[in-house]
Amino acid sequence: MRTVVGATSGPDRSDTIGIAELGWDPETVGEIDHRLLKAPSVKLRSISVGANGDAVYSIDLRVRRPNTGRRLTGVELHSLEHFLLEGFRRHLAAHFVSVGVMGCRTGFYLVFLNEGRADKICMALEEILKGIREATAVPYARIDQCGDYRSHSLERARRLAVEILERRSAWLISV
Repeated sequence: MRTVVGATSGPDRSDTIGIAELGWDPETVGEIDHRLLKAPSVKLRSISVGANGDAVYSIDLRVRRPNTGRRLTGVELHSLEHFLLEGFRRHLAAHFVSVGVMGCRTGFYLVFLNEGRADKICMALEEILKGIREATAVPYARIDQCGDYRSHSLERARRLAVEILERRSAWLISV
């Protein structure tokens, strides 16, 4: 697997993925000084291209600014993670691979296969967040589906969804 950070020309697919054409700011791909990151934001972290040409897109969904003392609680992370998992499985079923919690408790890592268009990912995220406002329960939160099923809050997930949606116009401005 080869990791691509902004290459736009060359003989194989790993060199022809155009970051800007996918809707991402090429200047923000990869690691960024965490003191500069804004939140909420959605940013391309990396693209890894396999031997057969499949591309794995790693996306940062930043909910809180790093190192400001405003981390997400465990319950907020857990509940929003469940909504993201269920929602991306539904909205981008052929491409969604995984959602992971950032250890610093400021957001999530989203992983997609062969789908890296910023507009598609942001539209799906917007639909997921809008759906949280109308939800009657946190998905996959039963004892037979979750290893810590009591650690959820629909109300906290709703508040986070509203907070993130309020800044929708700035999601792609990560620094």
